[in-house]
Amino acid sequence: MSQQHSAADPAPTTTTLARRRDWWRDAVIYQVYPRSFADSNGDGMGDLAGVRSRLPYLRDLGIDAVWLSPFYASPQADAGYDVADYRAVDPMFGNLLDADALIRDAHELGLRIIVDLVPNHSSDQHEWFKRALAEGPGSPSRDRYHFRPGKGANGELPPNDWESIFGGPAWTRVADGEWYLHLFAPEQPDFNWEHPAVGDEFRSILRFWLDMGVDGFRIDVAHGLVKAEGLPDLGGADQLKLLGNDVMPFFDQDGVHDVYRQWRHVLDEYAGERIFVAEAWTPTVERTAHYVRPDELHQAFNFQYLSTEWDAAELRKVIDRTLEAMRPVGAPATWVLSNHDVTRHATRFANPPGLGTQIRLAGDRELGLRRARAATLLMLALPGSAYVYQGEELGLPDVVDLPDEVRQDPAYFRGAGQDGFRDGCRVPIPWTRDGSSYGFGSGGSWLPQPAGWGELSVAAQTGVAGSTLELYRSALAVRRAQPDLGAGDAVEWLRAPEGVLAFRRGEFVCVANTGGESVTVPAYGRVLLASGELTEADGEAKVPADTTVWWTTA
Repeated sequence: MSQQHSAADPAPTTTTLARRRDWWRDAVIYQVYPRSFADSNGDGMGDLAGVRSRLPYLRDLGIDAVWLSPFYASPQADAGYDVADYRAVDPMFGNLLDADALIRDAHELGLRIIVDLVPNHSSDQHEWFKRALAEGPGSPSRDRYHFRPGKGANGELPPNDWESIFGGPAWTRVADGEWYLHLFAPEQPDFNWEHPAVGDEFRSILRFWLDMGVDGFRIDVAHGLVKAEGLPDLGGADQLKLLGNDVMPFFDQDGVHDVYRQWRHVLDEYAGERIFVAEAWTPTVERTAHYVRPDELHQAFNFQYLSTEWDAAELRKVIDRTLEAMRPVGAPATWVLSNHDVTRHATRFANPPGLGTQIRLAGDRELGLRRARAATLLMLALPGSAYVYQGEELGLPDVVDLPDEVRQDPAYFRGAGQDGFRDGCRVPIPWTRDGSSYGFGSGGSWLPQPAGWGELSVAAQTGVAGSTLELYRSALAVRRAQPDLGAGDAVEWLRAPEGVLAFRRGEFVCVANTGGESVTVPAYGRVLLASGELTEADGEAKVPADTTVWWTTA
């Protein structure tokens, strides 16, 4: 059997939205990248009205909340992560009325809305930065960013040796001779969070969107706001190899926690269990746990899990360390396989291990999809909250053969730093079998979609037994119906053959075979769901390679 599940509760309604307490402890949160989700006006670019039109699809999928990547007013130097006005919607996405309508409709459907917040840096077109440039060295406006004189006889060298995440120096010189810090693109100058006006402004921004009715914020570069005193040299080149693996003077400084304690006071002024989610790249999951202490943020992305290969032993280590790290602070673990910054896991798992999270090789598509489906069931069986990136429920691979002339990732054009292949996971998703953009919109798409995209579309997979979309729908329905799934902080590991993970949670049992051969395990009870074909006989079950099975012993 490829899929089998018991009757599940229907998707949440407005009533259940109001009733569920601590909803975020076991929530399944769906990331929408607005420019690639749905285009309502035929300009080739996704927008808020397009997202709004597809909310019933997300409700029926069975998710709890929608996280929207940035839609603020922006020159789009980094796909909206360069914000010029935090209280305005970029015209390419609509306007504030569209945002209000989306939030209201989502709530009517029982869905919560989480918006992206970008506090580490602004756009170079932000009014503050333009004023800082105009007023010149020594002006109070420059203190809101990191302006410094250069080194060298004539100030011709950067103030320190920091490198940009996108490659090259993390400093750009302006016409009057001073330099400003940008850990990402030059169009994204870093705020100086030691300046009180910065904190005041962002607390005001939080209240603006909370008053609009949003249910929470995903905090971009949550680990980067505070820099080490004096901005000391890091020493050496290839600094990005240390990212997420070592202590760095511009990331994960202890001072960021003071910022989030202040923000938590603001959030707690509002009813409805609003939440903060941290994008925090830290050297260890134990450091990540610092962000989710009871008086700070609610969740933090588990990048250690995302970066782990499809290997039972390695996965178990990360699962154990994650649960152990979160338990003392009382925060839920989070699990994620894909997002807008990494190669989709259906492609990562199609390639040999050790290639990292940005890959430009298609690999073995059939193998990748089989592993991706199995990895999803494993992720959804773990205690805590899970994140789903748009299109992964369709089994979409990365588009690895985009021509260079259509690429828009700024990291690609910097020529160093990140590999710059993030465009491949941002190609607009297919809704229908045909059409100018497979149902994305009526006027093409901002990134070209590959031939055959329609066969992976929502329309092509809806109602088709064994399809990846129906697997996700079934998994989310079972997860909602089974009392032993979702929230929690522990698993009971069971004996299993090499290459296999097996654990119990109450009356629920999950077995994931990460190996290349079928294995025989006990038939633990009634099969709830399986990511691939499964055979049972005489109290035993034969689990194929790269397959995950859910059982109930009830």
